[in-house]
Parts: sequence; C-alpha cells; structure tokens
Amino acid sequence: MTDEPILQPVARSTTRTDLVAGSLRAAILSGQIRPGETLVERRLAEQLGVSKTPVREALIGLAAAGLVVISPNRGVTVRVLVPADLRKAYEVRLLLEPWAVARTARLRDPGTIGAAGRALQTAKSLLSGDDRTALSLANRAFHRELYAACGNELVTAQLDNVQDLAALGAVSILWERWPTWREEYTEHDGILAAVESGDVSLAERLTRKHIRRSVAHLQTAEGTS
Repeated sequence: MTDEPILQPVARSTTRTDLVAGSLRAAILSGQIRPGETLVERRLAEQLGVSKTPVREALIGLAAAGLVVISPNRGVTVRVLVPADLRKAYEVRLLLEPWAVARTARLRDPGTIGAAGRALQTAKSLLSGDDRTALSLANRAFHRELYAACGNELVTAQLDNVQDLAALGAVSILWERWPTWREEYTEHDGILAAVESGDVSLAERLTRKHIRRSVAHLQTAEGTS
C-alpha cells in the first residue's frame, strides 16, 4: 500500500466572492460604509457589477468575521461596536498576538521587517490625526505584517478577524476618548526594533504591554457607559 496521498491539494484562487468581500471590508474599515448602515444585496451587486450570489456569500463571510450583522428584521447592517465587543476582540489579540510576534522575531524575515517598516512610516505621516481612519488602517497593516509571518495560518486567521473589529473600533471608540496614536507609534517602533534584532522575549513583552493598555481603556469605558 502506497503512502502517496490520494488527493492532491487544490491551489487557492481568488474568487468573485473574495473580491466582493475585500471591497466591502475596505469600505467598512475606511468609513465609506458607516456602522449601522443597512447593506442591500441588490444595490451592492449593481454597484460592484456582479450578481447577488457572490454578494450574499461575501456578507455571510463578513458576518462570521463580526463586521456585519444579519438579522431577520433588519437584514444586513454594519456592526455598531460597543466597548464590550471591542474588549473581547482585544482580549483575543492579547492571547495570540504576543506569541505570534515572538515567533516572527525568531524568524527575522527581512521581507516582513521591511513591509512592517513601510507601514510604520505610513502611520508616522498620519500622526497629525487629521485622517484617523487612514492611520488606523496603517496601524492594522503594521500589526498584520508582524503576526502573519509567525508561520501558523490558524493563528493568523483568528487575528485577521479580530483585527478587522479592532480597526473598526479604534476610531469610533478608543481614539474618541484616548487619542493615543502618537504613543502607539512609539510603541510600534519599539516592537519593530525588537523583532529586527531578534529579541524574542522583548518583542513578546512589548506587544503584550501594547495591547493590554487598550484592554484597560475598554474596561474603563464599559464601567462608565
């Protein structure tokens, strides 16, 4: 009996549903589609130039990621986050992301470090706070470069989902009460330096401290809401 697998892996291809989901995700995270806004399949299909089927499938995927809510009465709406929702997302990040960044620091891939550095430079150019959405997306890109290189696609997928919620809530909840983007930039710079030097322990510790501060802010927000 042969040990050869019966079925060969199928190459991943970008489907129309993937493209629709990417377009909708970008519009939601950039603020072009606002929290609480109703998403109508027919209208979205017309705007995107596709049939309703990939739109429906994309909305189901975005609902699984927590960006939209599907309900019998209201249809599909963009999620309106409250501090408790965002805290839960950050708690998942607190469990997974420090470990992932530590793994990335151990691997020290030059391409990853370069891409994270470019995202950090983009964030630096936005520190005036005039475009907080763009700044939030730049920060999200920075974090993703560092955790996605950890070598564990299951961890990456989980963090991708909660990072969408984090980007959605940073502007509307955290930065409204705590405009800490300059401090966050400084912390990001320190995390990247630790990764670049291969200091695994420091990279993990700084990432945990960075995320824990947001968790503390959100716990405060829950207590005063």
